[in-house]
Amino acid sequence: MPIELQIEGSRLLTLTMLSPLLGVLLVGLVPATQPGRARGAAILSASITFLLSFNVLSRFVTHGRGFQFAERVEWLPALGIDYILGIDGISLWLIVLTTLLTLLVVIASTSIHEKLRAYLASMLFLEVGMLGAFMALDALTFYVFWELMLVPMYFLIGIWGGSRRIYAALKFFLYTAFGSLLMLVAIVYLAFAHQDQFGEVSFFLGDWVNLQLSVREELLLFSAFALAFAIKVPVFPFHTWLPDAHVEAPTGGSVILAGVLLKMGLYGLIRFGIPVFPFATHAAAPTFAVLGVIGIVFGALVAWMQTDIKKLVAYSSVSHLGFCVLGYAAINIQGMQGSILQMLNHGVSTAALFFLVGVVYDRKHTRLCADYGGLARKTPVFAFVFLVFTLSSVGLPLTNGFVGEFLILLGSFQFSPVLAAVAVTGVIFGAMYMLSLYRRIMFGPFDEAKNGDLTDLTMRERLVFAPLFALVFVIGLYPQFILDDIAPPSRRLLEHLRGKEPAQAPAALEDGVQSARSVTAPADTDTVDYAIRVRTEEGVQG
Repeated sequence: MPIELQIEGSRLLTLTMLSPLLGVLLVGLVPATQPGRARGAAILSASITFLLSFNVLSRFVTHGRGFQFAERVEWLPALGIDYILGIDGISLWLIVLTTLLTLLVVIASTSIHEKLRAYLASMLFLEVGMLGAFMALDALTFYVFWELMLVPMYFLIGIWGGSRRIYAALKFFLYTAFGSLLMLVAIVYLAFAHQDQFGEVSFFLGDWVNLQLSVREELLLFSAFALAFAIKVPVFPFHTWLPDAHVEAPTGGSVILAGVLLKMGLYGLIRFGIPVFPFATHAAAPTFAVLGVIGIVFGALVAWMQTDIKKLVAYSSVSHLGFCVLGYAAINIQGMQGSILQMLNHGVSTAALFFLVGVVYDRKHTRLCADYGGLARKTPVFAFVFLVFTLSSVGLPLTNGFVGEFLILLGSFQFSPVLAAVAVTGVIFGAMYMLSLYRRIMFGPFDEAKNGDLTDLTMRERLVFAPLFALVFVIGLYPQFILDDIAPPSRRLLEHLRGKEPAQAPAALEDGVQSARSVTAPADTDTVDYAIRVRTEEGVQG
């Protein structure tokens, strides 16, 4: 699978990635006594970054080959380290989602008063790390941005979080850092393995694709990468840091954590795991599929038991991301496209739910379901918006959540009908806990003493929800404009998986690979449109 770079001199990706630093500088220059100007500077910077990402989207060639807008500059040539950026259809939409959510978080930062400039600067600095990770094609550059994201998120939780913020921030940092260190060891090993085979050290993903690794090497190195990525998703049982981080983080931190950071793990598995470790990806697929299904059911059941609204939404993320893991593990075009699309959908719907929780928390300073009731008659606009994102979260047809989950279940059924059947129960449980939550807080008994002073959504809050609201129905009604971008790189990755295996694999591992391959989609599986066409060797079934 050759990695093609379409080099161009515009430096558009670098400009987009580094533009938030302008906001960091402007916010730092504003006096602490002028919070309004600090917010204005941050909004201006985040808006510029979003417009630049939209420019990337508008210029992206849907059916182009390789990585577009690529940049390659020698960084430390003596060490084989280059600065290499590029995007394909997989990273394109994650970049747009990142810039949109960052802009909305900055706009919605009115509840932050203590150390406001530091908060805004941390959020913009975090955006640089996230964009860099989605654009980097050099493994060491990717690792730098991967680690860079930890620092601002650690401070966002530790300074502006809840009563247990220090515990949650440390747990988040230690979990992620531990996995990252093992990944760094594997990165260095692969770079010098390239030197042994080709005469020069290289950290470039395109060079690693050509490495000839033994089965043992591939499995061990993949395990190091997979652990770091599984913790970030998080895959069950590495999920325990997530509820604490979500509950203690400020609203903006929870939005970015759910909307973008959790996608880094799956993105890493797709971007690095499949091209560099095709055999190990096949061998690990059944394990990831089982862990994904466990996460789906476990997250849904635990969410159903919660009395804290924010913790309920946090555990729902564990369940929804289990679907994404299952789609990735199915190793077919439906599962792959569904997994990537569902990452975007989760970023829209769950980010909106955290915004909604933040709205009522800023007014009442409580997240307990028992403290709310009958809000539909007191705050009708809030109730309507909450209903739309609730239905999106449970995957109602014609909303964005339905398309991704349906593709994942379609792909996983080809992989394992039993796992697909169990995963469907997660959809049922999801409807139960989300609709039960909505009924309790919107149509329960109204307590005038507790909620009589609640106010409906302000114009600023409505502005924050408007683009997410629109995306629920735009993606739900016509997801093809995203699937068209996702399909070509997904197909190339799957073709690479089918066409490259290490020789002389141990018999037990070969059996595992053959078992995995026997349930994947056939080689000529084509792009999936909204009508969901399943192509087989015998023909096309509608």
